[in-house]
Amino acid sequence: MSHEPGEPDDDSSITGAIGANLLGPDGKVDLDALRAVCQSPDANDDDSRRRLSFTLARDLRKRLDAYIAGRIPFLSRSQVQRIIGAGAVTLNDKPCKPSAILKLGDVVTVVIPPVAPNKIEPEPISLTILFEDEHLIVLNKQAGVIVHPARSHRSGTLINGLAWHFANASEQGGSLSTVGADDARPGVVHRLDRDTTGVIVFAKDDETHWRLGRLFEKRRVDKRYLAVTHGAVVPKADVIDLPLGPHPNRAKGYREKQVVRHDHLGKQSITLYRTIESFQDFTVLEIELRTGRTHQIRAHLSHLGFPVAGDEVYGGRTVRQSDLDPLHKGEDEIVIDRQALHAASLSFEHPHTQERLTFTAPTPDDMQRLIDGLKEQE
Repeated sequence: MSHEPGEPDDDSSITGAIGANLLGPDGKVDLDALRAVCQSPDANDDDSRRRLSFTLARDLRKRLDAYIAGRIPFLSRSQVQRIIGAGAVTLNDKPCKPSAILKLGDVVTVVIPPVAPNKIEPEPISLTILFEDEHLIVLNKQAGVIVHPARSHRSGTLINGLAWHFANASEQGGSLSTVGADDARPGVVHRLDRDTTGVIVFAKDDETHWRLGRLFEKRRVDKRYLAVTHGAVVPKADVIDLPLGPHPNRAKGYREKQVVRHDHLGKQSITLYRTIESFQDFTVLEIELRTGRTHQIRAHLSHLGFPVAGDEVYGGRTVRQSDLDPLHKGEDEIVIDRQALHAASLSFEHPHTQERLTFTAPTPDDMQRLIDGLKEQE
């Protein structure tokens, strides 16, 4: 099959909101132009700015993930598989699997994720350190702090604070592992949502990172959370075993959400809970995770009809004093306006000494104020 000059040898066209200037003289995607668009602040919150469509001019008999990684070389095969799993890729306007085989006339549409910053800027951010040695560091994360740079949040993260800590304040010295550095996630073994508080561990070298990651993968890490939900949860203890995947609506406000899905985009997600205290309109739960999916606790509890208090993304609402006391008079002050979810404890075997380590973080003030207010009305 012959091609016109400048036409890619496997596509009849490449289109996108970011324009025809993406094509180089050989008909391939111009990576410099693509990077410039992905790094633009305007592209972070607008998927259409980072959308490309490829129309196949012949039968390739090639896997979808391999094809995309070849067309957009700064995305690794594993990164491509992740964005396919997140619903950011369609084949002929339908959800698809990484193993789909491409043929003549297929249209592959890709929403390219924002490119992570090349350098982590150290910032003197206040950190609550629970433990540190030459291999790892454990923090008590505060509400409102993002774990690592992403999208338009290039500063003010725990990673920025840790970079400063290792350079200026650590008695142990060291740095974060290089694992994940290409995605601005050096040392990140697991994550907590922006407004979730509590215990989180980071690796300071690559060997520790891989060993910790293996412990999480093999479910040899005990993670316990404290949550306050809307409603009286029934039954009082249960196992939630429902697959989670990306929300099918990719519009702003939905694309970050996870929902129960029973198709190929749904991944096994297991949450165990037991009731600590029950109130008329709220429940305090202890939660154990057997898997670590994005927003797992929040999405599972919302699906059951008991969203986490304060979690407006998943159906919760800001809790005010009048919600705790219907007879409350005076200023109706806010008790908590973020999800009432706290990573209370984390226990694992030290990857080098094999000593069992258990770390706990005290209940944050806003959650404790909520729980105390509920008790007072009993």
